[in-house]
Amino acid sequence: MDIGVISVRYARALLKSALDAKLEDTVYGEMQLLAKSYVEVPQLRQTIDNPMLSKETKQKLLTTAIGGEKASALGRSFVALVLQEDRENMIQFMANSYVTLYRKQKNVIRGKLTTAVAVSPAMEQKMRQMVESHAQGTVEFETEVNPDIIGGFILEYDTYRMDASVKTKLNSILTQLSK
Repeated sequence: MDIGVISVRYARALLKSALDAKLEDTVYGEMQLLAKSYVEVPQLRQTIDNPMLSKETKQKLLTTAIGGEKASALGRSFVALVLQEDRENMIQFMANSYVTLYRKQKNVIRGKLTTAVAVSPAMEQKMRQMVESHAQGTVEFETEVNPDIIGGFILEYDTYRMDASVKTKLNSILTQLSK
């Protein structure tokens, strides 16, 4: 069977269990943490995929990756089930699928604001509110400082991108002058 199909099935089952237990937000955080762990610690995949490593050791590693002692009982049970069914090589995909399904269920949109210098929390909140009013949903907002844009900002959410950076404006002027 296909990795995508399997991971979505597990993620759907986890989301349904989390909704029933009213733990969907907690499990969402745990799955984000797990997915982030796989990205930030590339050796985690190699370690979890190692057939010589015991299930107990893998369970400890994966439980640590979802929050350790603070991990929910549902999160720990999910890890145990995945290991019991020998699907640990797909757990990263399951975590990403859960995050996607949760966002769709809760109408959560990811947004990103890139500026040349750090913005104040008040300005960040104002931009978040603007995006939420346009997107008609909750926005997970990420800010990034990139001095290369010189000034202004780049706002991205859903499929929308507003580039009001000085760098883009200067490049546009240079393009017009070179014609």
